[in-house]
Amino acid sequence: MNNSVFLPVAVSLFVCSMIMTAVWLWAKKIKNAGIVDIFWSYNFPVIAVIVFFLANGFETRKLMICAMVMIWGVRLGTHLGRRVISHIHEEEGRYAQLRKEWAPIAEKKFFWFFQAQGVSNVLLAIPFFIITQNQSPVLSFWEYTGLAIWIIAVTGEAIADWQLDSFKKDPGNKGKVCDSGLWNYSRHPNYFFEWLIWVSYFIFALGSPYGYLAMISPAIILYLLFNVTGIPATEEQSLRSKGALYEAYQKSTSAFFPWFKKSN
Repeated sequence: MNNSVFLPVAVSLFVCSMIMTAVWLWAKKIKNAGIVDIFWSYNFPVIAVIVFFLANGFETRKLMICAMVMIWGVRLGTHLGRRVISHIHEEEGRYAQLRKEWAPIAEKKFFWFFQAQGVSNVLLAIPFFIITQNQSPVLSFWEYTGLAIWIIAVTGEAIADWQLDSFKKDPGNKGKVCDSGLWNYSRHPNYFFEWLIWVSYFIFALGSPYGYLAMISPAIILYLLFNVTGIPATEEQSLRSKGALYEAYQKSTSAFFPWFKKSN
């Protein structure tokens, strides 16, 4: 792999760390760690800008992958931003629970948590670093396939987010569980399509030297969704807030894959 890849990696790591430090200071002031989700998403477009200008790959390929990352990251970050800002002085349940568990040194632990999020941005960006170093002037089958999967995944994630937002905006649904649209088949269709987006980046990277290394990104995302900050934390909070209603929903739907619905 070309040694020039280390410059965009190093710059990305430094910039993401600085951004997360600033976000932690803001979170500390307003007592709401939930804002980290917004900037975790926005950090990927930041990395896209860095690799576009610092990597030395084929311009068209760089433009394609960086545009994909920008569109996805800005959409997701803006969606999360609207949600978090709407209750900026009320910390989301997952983070409020962490604050209780980490007391009395919660702020210190949140600092390192935020830094870990910045490191994860750079680690997950491995496909972008690989792709933007590829100097071949010919786009491959893998790159077109990755683009096609990305379009499906971004569209699916946007639909899932829109359906949940629409459900929550209806006052008559207060205290209820969203079980319409994609949410009728999966408890987390947004997470599924989020993972599929990372699969698309991996597929896209297979058209470049060392592209197989990009497999680490969807693998990490899948692990995090099933074991760390995704499904477990979300389901625990849903059970705390909705109780028996959510238990019934769990029994009738798939945890992740939207095409598989359990029978009652």
